[in-house]
Amino acid sequence: MRIPCPCCGSRDRREFTYYGASVFLDRPAEDAGLEAWDAYLHLRDNPAGVTRDLWYHDPCQSWIEVERDTVTHAILSTAPVARRRA
Repeated sequence: MRIPCPCCGSRDRREFTYYGASVFLDRPAEDAGLEAWDAYLHLRDNPAGVTRDLWYHDPCQSWIEVERDTVTHAILSTAPVARRRA
């Protein structure tokens, strides 16, 4: 599988480390209740189809959000995480 890094172009998947769904970036507020933190830490969907995931590109040390289809393995888009958070 090849993943298009926004900084380096199309690269082999072995240069990246997968870190899970990008909802991990949507952290609850510090004063959120226990239910919100429990859901954040323990409840994750595992959909078949389009997902948004966090990947770390080791050579350029960039965090990227990858939109991909888990059924077809197609990469639909990539974007730097910093852009998402801005």
